[in-house]
Amino acid sequence: MTRSAPPHELRLDHVALFLDLDGTLAPFCDTPDGVGPDARRNGLLRELARRLNGRLAVISGRSIADLDRILDNSVLCVAGSHGLQRRDARGHVMAAPVHPGVQVATDAFDDFAAQRPGALVERKPLSVALHYRNAPQAEGDVQALALELARATGLKLQLGACVAELVTLGADKGQALNAFMREAPFMNASPVFVGDDLTDEDGFRAAVDLSGYGVLVGPPRPTRAQCRLDSSAAVIDWLAGLLEAEHLTLECVS
Repeated sequence: MTRSAPPHELRLDHVALFLDLDGTLAPFCDTPDGVGPDARRNGLLRELARRLNGRLAVISGRSIADLDRILDNSVLCVAGSHGLQRRDARGHVMAAPVHPGVQVATDAFDDFAAQRPGALVERKPLSVALHYRNAPQAEGDVQALALELARATGLKLQLGACVAELVTLGADKGQALNAFMREAPFMNASPVFVGDDLTDEDGFRAAVDLSGYGVLVGPPRPTRAQCRLDSSAAVIDWLAGLLEAEHLTLECVS
């Protein structure tokens, strides 16, 4: 059953919380390495995981190793590389095999970045990303190159905030949420997925399909999410508020 609008509140003892990282739990930085541990955020996540009896997971485009670095190992259940890597509540890690096209795309992105000051290539275990936050004038060329490479290699193109990423096929954030929801301690809970960009739409869809809710972070835009928070700072304040309540309050998208 899909609901068009959330109730005023959900009981914490029946919620499973799924959180994106960049743009959601942490503000964007000029470079991916600029995002690091934050004592307040990571302390909140540890306590929330305890209050939710483990029903908390971070689902991100970053690798699991990078998530553990940034979150200071505060979250056990994580999915990295857009769901291609996943660590479950038992600590078991599963990962898809690397697509051979990733190296082809990496070489092409390296050549492009060498000629575009400000462009940055981020290597990941199962994908490669070309960031242009510091070279916004290159957006059209970045996206055209990424589309050409996706067609040539068979990799999946994912566009985000000032980034084009070519990803090994096999999973997305929605599939990662579904995998967690089939396992303890997430089973039979109401999923709430919080994220900011286009790659999070799969997570919103999966949550709604399981009678849960999507929460968009940032300005209003067309989305599958039914609820919205203004910024990553608002997300942290919202999470802090959950620790003081016995329920989870969601506000409808206006």
